[in-house]
Amino acid sequence: MNHAQPDAPATAPLPDSFKTEYHPSAKRSPHVESFSTYGRQDPTISPPIADENPWHPFLTRTDFEFADFVREIGLGMDGTNRILKLIDTLTSGHDKLSFHSHEDVRKAWDRASTQMTPFTKHEISVLYKKEHREYEVHSRPLWNWMLDLLGNEALKPHFVWDAQRLHKHNGTQFERFIHEPWTADNWWNIQLQSEGMPGAPFCLVLYADKTHLSSSGAVKAYPVIARCANLPTHIRNGDGVGGGRIVGWLPIVPDDPDHDGQLSYVNHKRIVWHESFLKLLESIAAFSHTGFPHMCHDEIMRLLFPVILILSADYEEQCVMALLRGANGKCPCPICLVPNNEALYKHSKNHPFRTAEDAQSLVKIYSANRTEGEERLKAQGLRPVSNAFWKMAHSDPHWALSFDRLHAFHMGLFGRHLFVVLQTYTTELGREALKMLDDAYVLFRLLYYEFANFPRWRDLNHFNSVTTLSFTDGNKFRDIAKQILYAACRIFDRKRHPRGYLLLRVIASYVELDMYLEMDVHTESTIAAGEAELLRFETRLEEYIAEVKASGDDDDTIRKTWIFPKAHAGKHAFQDVRAKGVARNFSTRVNEGMHRPIKRYYELQTNGKDIAPQILRIDHNALVAELLHERIDAFDDRRRQALLSDEVIEDSESNNDNRLFTGPFHVGSPQQAISLAALEESHSSDRAFSGFRQKLSRFLNQYLPAHNIPLPGGTSWLTLTPQTTVQEFRYLKLHYESLEHWKQTTDYLRCNPSFHGRPRYDCVMIQVVDQEDSAKIIFGRILSIFRIALDGQSHDLALVLPYDAPTGSQRRMDKDLGFTRVHAKPRSSSEIFSVRSFVRGALLAPDVGRTDDYFVVTTIDTDMFLRMKHHSL
Repeated sequence: MNHAQPDAPATAPLPDSFKTEYHPSAKRSPHVESFSTYGRQDPTISPPIADENPWHPFLTRTDFEFADFVREIGLGMDGTNRILKLIDTLTSGHDKLSFHSHEDVRKAWDRASTQMTPFTKHEISVLYKKEHREYEVHSRPLWNWMLDLLGNEALKPHFVWDAQRLHKHNGTQFERFIHEPWTADNWWNIQLQSEGMPGAPFCLVLYADKTHLSSSGAVKAYPVIARCANLPTHIRNGDGVGGGRIVGWLPIVPDDPDHDGQLSYVNHKRIVWHESFLKLLESIAAFSHTGFPHMCHDEIMRLLFPVILILSADYEEQCVMALLRGANGKCPCPICLVPNNEALYKHSKNHPFRTAEDAQSLVKIYSANRTEGEERLKAQGLRPVSNAFWKMAHSDPHWALSFDRLHAFHMGLFGRHLFVVLQTYTTELGREALKMLDDAYVLFRLLYYEFANFPRWRDLNHFNSVTTLSFTDGNKFRDIAKQILYAACRIFDRKRHPRGYLLLRVIASYVELDMYLEMDVHTESTIAAGEAELLRFETRLEEYIAEVKASGDDDDTIRKTWIFPKAHAGKHAFQDVRAKGVARNFSTRVNEGMHRPIKRYYELQTNGKDIAPQILRIDHNALVAELLHERIDAFDDRRRQALLSDEVIEDSESNNDNRLFTGPFHVGSPQQAISLAALEESHSSDRAFSGFRQKLSRFLNQYLPAHNIPLPGGTSWLTLTPQTTVQEFRYLKLHYESLEHWKQTTDYLRCNPSFHGRPRYDCVMIQVVDQEDSAKIIFGRILSIFRIALDGQSHDLALVLPYDAPTGSQRRMDKDLGFTRVHAKPRSSSEIFSVRSFVRGALLAPDVGRTDDYFVVTTIDTDMFLRMKHHSL
């Protein structure tokens, strides 16, 4: 029986009202907006033009272009195109180049460098065993950098100063949601109320970590990166002037064979770090207490208080920032006082939180009585060192330190532990099982396509083998975790290999947990669901550990205690979401990406000696170049708009609004029109196309009247002839409203017999109407996308193989691992669907052991993850 299909795509409309409450100090009344207007007040980056020479202090625009090209060094395709364009500009007489030597270029950059606050070199002296040791620190004064941001005309409209509590109506009531830092609790709690001038936090995100510059690892760098949390994510985490910036370069205390491992030398390293970091903070420390009056873009004079809202770092760096003794300390967590002799994965148990005040009091005791102070500090896993962050108001390092999804989960809990144990079990099963896993994984890479090619899902890594895989890329570990269950489930049978099966249940819970942390918008409901999954993970891990103990397995990898800090880190993940916004606000992933240009500068533009000043000068010039590019782009845009009509500009701005839907879909890669007879003949060996003309005729005779579209010619029944033509398409861009953040999202789907030399036929989620006239979701594989024109009106349709055949009673494995199973109908049961009934793309992994059974991969993105929580098949 064919499925009835609604005209509109997929999901019922979501409630469309949003409520915003402001912190009392803002003295702004709450307001409610409709979905169509919510967020529209966000300004675009379009600074006014101060003069007709935005490339100043370069003499000409071509001077700047040439100097910027020289700065970038490497040629390749883009560089070649740029130099050809410059030469063409010169030869055509439209501009001129005043440079005659490299020295001229260098002097021009020296003049331009004054556009932004440069770096300053400091010398610090730290006493170690009666010897003063000297270290170099380089810093860009944080306050000057912050003033540079405040003075940037492009950024001014984007700053957010007042804490907000946002709510969306869920059909029953308003439910709070969190995304940016100013929508979370810590911002609300620290925003100052004042009888006079309103106060507002000027919030920083700081990241620090060492990185190798040379391939041998002999040359290292220790950059500090700052971001402004008052700017929205797309700017703060972007590459422009408002994005992350190197603001410091810390010294690396050299290894000393005579002292390495000694407590005093380790403490010396920590003293050097914090004395160095003070040089970065000294320009903002006083203002954090007194505030700084500033007339903001909304013409309100505010006292701005610099605050370190977020410290983004891996565990080792967190221990340096919080002055912990590390994983072997008696309390290894930088956030709470969980003892190291407890099972650190027990997330159901709470422990007292650390505070800067408590740490300060213990250091004072140490200063007065070293014996007593050392014992008390040791009991909390702290070092007897003064913390640089204590100089800052409202910047307790223990609540600023944040969950690190990249290192704690992807490279830690999964990559270094769960995945390694699974590899060990697979090896134990022997060569045949090893081959099975690889075969299963290749089949998984084929995903939802039944032929011998594998299509790829957008932004998802795929792998030839995972049984011996070893690397340090957290992104790959993230994607392996999303896929490995579908490959390993047929190997680790519940009865034949109970330990492996229980480990898969742990991994399944881990993946669910990680998906909640991947979300860019959290509601009260999703936070509660994530916290519940955290407890489920604890329960499953305990069941696995008990089974391992009962088995008597003596393999050290398998008999691990699971008492390590990264097993505990998840305890604070959703606390951080409530306090600071979603995980991307405090992710180390975006900051580690800034190590790449530093390495490139070292390799291509330094002489390998005294590298810090050279790299920082190059990085500073890169920042200045971004500023000038920003001004020039705005200059060009304003000149372009001056030549256009108001109607054209308005249309252009509407098309660039990512909240507006330009249509639910777009079909592309058109083919030549073909008759129905020729189409059936070209697919004569494929049962899915048998009776294609009759299927299409039946569909149109039901679909058109159901949607108040008259049948052609006023007939009561439409008859298609073998000569009726259709036009096929190979590409579908499908737009839908994300259930996560309620904005337009796009899937890029293929229906192509030769996509990059391989056939690729993607799957979709489809909304249909069942026999009781209720909306229902099914899955299917797109076999053909085509357009038919009737009475001058085009209809975009698709031939789809539905995956809604009965699957039988739910299997224990599906329930334990959270699988959603679907079953393909016989290929001859293909159906015609309107493309308008497609909800979004889908990824289906075959259950290798059961013909025509597939698993819906619910973790391809957070929208699919939430949809599968809401829909029942």
